[in-house]
Order: sequence, then structure tokens, then C-alpha cells
Amino acid sequence: MNKPLLAALSSLAIAGLGATPAVAVPKTEAAAAVTVNFAGTVSLSNCSGSVIRFPNSADTDPALVLTNGHCLETGFPSPGQVITGQSSSRSFGLLNSSGTKVATLRANQVVYSTMTDTDVTIYRTTTTYAAIKSSYGISPLTMQDTHPVAGTAIKVVSGYWKRIYSCNIDGFVYRLKEGDWTWKDSVRYTSACDTIGGTSGSPVIDTATGKVVAVNNTGNEDGQRCTENNPCEVDQSGNVTVRQGINYAEETYNIPACFTTGNKLNLSASGCTLPKP
Repeated sequence: MNKPLLAALSSLAIAGLGATPAVAVPKTEAAAAVTVNFAGTVSLSNCSGSVIRFPNSADTDPALVLTNGHCLETGFPSPGQVITGQSSSRSFGLLNSSGTKVATLRANQVVYSTMTDTDVTIYRTTTTYAAIKSSYGISPLTMQDTHPVAGTAIKVVSGYWKRIYSCNIDGFVYRLKEGDWTWKDSVRYTSACDTIGGTSGSPVIDTATGKVVAVNNTGNEDGQRCTENNPCEVDQSGNVTVRQGINYAEETYNIPACFTTGNKLNLSASGCTLPKP
């Protein structure tokens, strides 16, 4: 996992180095790229994240922050564990387009967190999208509600490091296994996105639409097979592939269906496929 900073400075660090170049199909020339910068991203104490909204969110809804399940302040969720409605007072540094911290946002709840099938934590903050826009001129990032496409040009925006990685979606992984955890239908980057510890939780943004299509979470550090910090790819036949230096993200398109009016979580909503407690 692209673990928090302290782990990044230890043997548990992830550094996507020495990657073999991968071939990706570029976006069509007709697709006009949008400007991707740091606006709407956040820095956590040890990870990255972003203020996100869903296609049907209202400006008056409580603002949500997206990061990884393994960035949860109370520790890694166990395999099979799903956390909802947990009290939190975590703070986030809100960044403007140039990466300057302009405000501190604070959570009052862990709305959803798991490392099963995906690697995601969603926090509810004490403020609204409208209040953030009014005070700081910053809008949230919108989460795409359709499956991403191989070959898409993307940027991984790390609020912690204030660094933007540019590459393409190389393809999708049926099962990505790392230690005790297994993730489904993960995004594999081309080698240019050599993300490191502290980039965990960074939004993965489609450069053509500006929408969030995944959340950055891991990479294979030194070629080991299916161990912590060395995830392996498992196909539908059970064949295992190890790609040293290649990094990954978890899709987020299935999240919006699990939230209803007022940005309220409803895991029983039609179309919601997120793991349930």
C-alpha cells in the first residue's frame, strides 16, 4: 500500500521505481483536456485525499472527503470489516489550485471505510460545499458514476506531497491481492505514475472530464508475490502476475449509487454494490 509517511520512511514504504513501460491507448484527439490542479484536494496527517461530491449532491449538503481505507486514523480495517457511522474529529488541509493550504476542514464522522473489495474511507465534514465555495472559492471534485476506460489519460493528485503524477490507465485487474486483503477490478497505471508513500488516498482524475475515477492506493515495491507492499494480480483462472514498480488504484464509480439525498449513506439503495457490514 502507498502507506502513510512514517511507513514510507521505513521498510514498509512503497516507491514505484524501475517500472517496465506499458503501452496504453491514448484518448481520442477530440477529447479536450481540462486543467487539473490541486484545488479541492486535501492533505491528511499522513495521506492524501480530496473533497468530493456525487452527480446528485446539492451545494447545501455536508462536504465529504475521500481517502483510502488504510488511511483510517483508527488503523487498517480487517479483511471483511466495513465501518460506518464512526465518530471522527480528523482534520484536513484544504488546498487551492497552486497547492497552498487555505483552510482546515474537520470531520465529524467516518461515513464509510473498508479494505474489502476496495480501499476507501469517506469522511463527512462539519461544513457544506456552498460554505467552502463562498469562503475559499474552491469547488469539490465530482465523482464519475461510470466505469473508467483503459487508455484514459489520468492525473494522480497528491495533496500530501503537493505533486501531480501524469500517466494513463493501462488496464484493469480482476483481483489485486496484497497480504490479507483482496481488491476487485483495480486500476493499473502505466509506469509514469510512480507514486510513493504519502500519496495514498490521492484522487485519480480523468484529464478529459476533470472527474474522479479512482483512488490511488498501492504498488509493487520489490517484486515479491502477494505480500504487503507487493500486491499481485490474479486473473479469473487464478493465474498470478507480479509487476514490480507498477502502481494501482481502486475504482470509485460504484460509490455514488450508495448515497442518497443529503449525501447520506444507504448501502441498501438500488445499484449499491459496496461491501456491507
